[in-house]
Amino acid sequence: MKHDPATTSHPAPPEEAPPFAMTGGLVRRDGREVLAGVDLRVETGDVLAVLGPNGAGKSTLVKALLGLVPLAAGRTEIYGAPPPRFRDWRRIGYVPQRLPMGGGVPATVREVVSSGRLGRRSRWRPALFNDRAADRAAVDRALETVGLTAHARDSAHLLSGGQQQRVLIARALAGEPDVFVMDEPTAGVDARSQAALAAALRELAGDGRTVVLVTHELGPMEPLITRTVELGHGRIVGEDTVRESTVREKPARNTAPGRPA
Repeated sequence: MKHDPATTSHPAPPEEAPPFAMTGGLVRRDGREVLAGVDLRVETGDVLAVLGPNGAGKSTLVKALLGLVPLAAGRTEIYGAPPPRFRDWRRIGYVPQRLPMGGGVPATVREVVSSGRLGRRSRWRPALFNDRAADRAAVDRALETVGLTAHARDSAHLLSGGQQQRVLIARALAGEPDVFVMDEPTAGVDARSQAALAAALRELAGDGRTVVLVTHELGPMEPLITRTVELGHGRIVGEDTVRESTVREKPARNTAPGRPA
């Protein structure tokens, strides 16, 4: 009896785990519960706004999702792996609230933004000419997006607070990750720069990237938001799906070491 390939059923490829999944997340600090019983799943293509007043636990939540803050109970995963076992960190772009103060020679704006490309390089071979050209182009685009091209050679730590925030946003953009986690990215940033950031995120969301945005007010980001989560006293007190996300299928990426900067 001949085998008819037309009738052969092939198993569907396994679905990729979501960018973030937290179950029963509990974070204690100084004996106090900062997060308690948090269940949250962030799907590919979500543009999720994490809302709530000061002290609600918004920043702690995103840091716990990234594994930067340990859980006292519960579980969190990044693409199906606990943070200590996750290796493909170039898929994650993190924008903290402020520029870290490092020792040594002060870095220029371009050097800080260029560091967003480090996770895309192999530890085992030198960067090829084409790789270096791609790095320069990505950094140039990121600087232009946030309006800092003219400040590329300035010391990052001598900029205003709002300009430093734009440097951090550019660093994440330069890495071209699949997921952007932004902790108050518009704090201290003028209206023009907020509009530029919203335009950049609109393009990223249209390409199926995932965005987790911690904010007090949505402002120009509001038309981009697909879901909102509201925190109160460390607990999720409200969730809403604003609109469905449109996700384009993207090729799998190679793994690379590193952690969110």
